[in-house]
Amino acid sequence: MKKVLATLLAGALAATMLIGCGSSAATTKEEAPAPAAEETKTTEETSSTEATEPVAASDDASGDVTIWYYWETAGHQEALNHIIQEFNGQQDKITVQAKYVPFADFKKQLSVGASAGELPDIVILDNPDHASYAAMGIFADITDRFDVSTYYPGPVNSCTLDGRLYGVPFGSNDLVLFYNEDMLAEAGCEVPTTWDELLDVAKKTTKGNVYGFAHSALQNEEGTFNFLPWVWSAGQTSYEINSEGGIKAMNFMKDLVESGAFPKEAINWTQGDTMNQFISGNLAMMINGTWQIPTMRQEVPDLKWNVAMIPQDKQQASGLGGENYAVIAGGNEEAAIAFLQYATSKDTCLYMMNAMGYISSDSTIADGQFDGDPVYQVFVDEMKYANARGPLPEWPDISDAISLAFNKVITGDATPEDAAVEAQATIDGILGK
Repeated sequence: MKKVLATLLAGALAATMLIGCGSSAATTKEEAPAPAAEETKTTEETSSTEATEPVAASDDASGDVTIWYYWETAGHQEALNHIIQEFNGQQDKITVQAKYVPFADFKKQLSVGASAGELPDIVILDNPDHASYAAMGIFADITDRFDVSTYYPGPVNSCTLDGRLYGVPFGSNDLVLFYNEDMLAEAGCEVPTTWDELLDVAKKTTKGNVYGFAHSALQNEEGTFNFLPWVWSAGQTSYEINSEGGIKAMNFMKDLVESGAFPKEAINWTQGDTMNQFISGNLAMMINGTWQIPTMRQEVPDLKWNVAMIPQDKQQASGLGGENYAVIAGGNEEAAIAFLQYATSKDTCLYMMNAMGYISSDSTIADGQFDGDPVYQVFVDEMKYANARGPLPEWPDISDAISLAFNKVITGDATPEDAAVEAQATIDGILGK
């Protein structure tokens, strides 16, 4: 069955290989990768998962299961291999193994695998890419086979297409405001909670070589990941750029840049670059993600910094990053689902999340995940307002239109109004409007 499906999908996958995963690597692998670069995240020391009861596999579940993943960080790979070894050792019906596929080659390898009938049984992928594969039929519909009722809506939406569930959120991250406590205190400023306050504090903390505020503004998925919270906060969706709220978000970027508080150089900054500017004392505030915390605590233990929710316009909003599990249709589906049930159980999930600096996508686990750590708790609180990019099969092209628009505004190559019109024309064309 898997070989037949693979043959049917090969052409469709090849046609989409050029649609957008290269830039998203910087966002949550961050991200998520993307939606942050994976290499920017540092693994904290974690202990082994505690002993658990043997896994009870489904009566119909047996055989081999192969997982493909793209994490480059050794600690991430070791954590995944650890839970695989535990799973394999606790039952004798299913054998799981993992294979590393470089992020830049992930879509290509899926296409090659489809042509050769050598697809894996599970993939771990960047959540903005999920819908495009689900639309091709490459992922199994597990709507009635896996319970995600306690998961946050944003991560579940990233796995959902046309009301059907085609995956399970692996782990999540989101964006918040980081601020230098000493710089704000020296400027006599409180932590901003609104756009007007953010602009005011950014201007007051801009001094010499220090900029008041920045976030990654790359012309790719990583930049889109950081920009969209402004659009959402203004009350618009990702597909409504030429709107009152979309233009307002563009104008807010323009005001920040023209005030001198936001560096134009941010169009070249990854989220890792932005963090480095912050910990070097060149930024008073930044938007960044969960995965940066271990690095910051290790590299600048004496820096006085803290985090807060992203300043809002009409409503609170943040960007959702992270990865999802997906079961390949026609593969060893029952055994794959049995492994996912183990991998997402509380103790195993917490082990993976703590090893990788993620927030559990299961709200019942996340609620107690960071007890006693007020910094991480802000990210957990912000998860209630974190939106998935898409989910839409054509999301990469829409993301490109959005990132091009705000880049033109930042560089002064277009007015917010003109940039919004151009982006909307592309978006409407993709959506068939």
